[in-house]
Amino acid sequence: MRERVVAACDGASKGNPGPAGWAWVVADETETPARWEAGPLGKATNNVAELTALERLLTATDPGVALEIRMDSQYAMKAVTTWLPNWKRNGWKTAAGKPVANQDLVVRIDELLDGRTVEFRYVPAHQVDGDPLNDFADRAASQAATVQEPAGSGLGSPQPPASPDTPTAKAPRRKPATARKNGGSARTIKAKFPGRCVCGRGYAAGEPIAKNAQGWGHPECRTADA
Repeated sequence: MRERVVAACDGASKGNPGPAGWAWVVADETETPARWEAGPLGKATNNVAELTALERLLTATDPGVALEIRMDSQYAMKAVTTWLPNWKRNGWKTAAGKPVANQDLVVRIDELLDGRTVEFRYVPAHQVDGDPLNDFADRAASQAATVQEPAGSGLGSPQPPASPDTPTAKAPRRKPATARKNGGSARTIKAKFPGRCVCGRGYAAGEPIAKNAQGWGHPECRTADA
């Protein structure tokens, strides 16, 4: 039996409230997604989706194995790690004396956490180099919210598509060409006058040009023997 399991869960709502979904993912020993599940919630808020994802994850994992849960929801994490003890002491009322929102889910999560070893770890969402497990859960929850259909490894579903909310890494900027040490010219300059490249296209004054075997022209038209 494994001594510790690493997992992530997430919820999504397209409109808050709007079409919502939940998802969880459990990793193997190399922290690669090994088992996952996602499902629709109809119309719900982000908070309901986040709490549902946590409740489904706790239900689907062995309570006898230590569990690390990675989440990007400050609300869901604080609800069960910071606010819950006070809510229980106050008879499921907030500090302002109001009923605890989503009480049924919070009570169920409290029951599932009883006697278990669970570590909650906050990870920022939608980062270029973010946590891969959280990203997987985020994408699965978003897809479930959009299509309103269940998915998961047990159903033979393909991995969820990339999220449009996560930026992609920018390609490194190319350094401008510099003069070759052997005396040949590979430098790029700005044209003082308009002209015509060997490719047949013209270039305007001020545009970057480079030397090629037939004269000056577009840098991309530079020949190997220039």
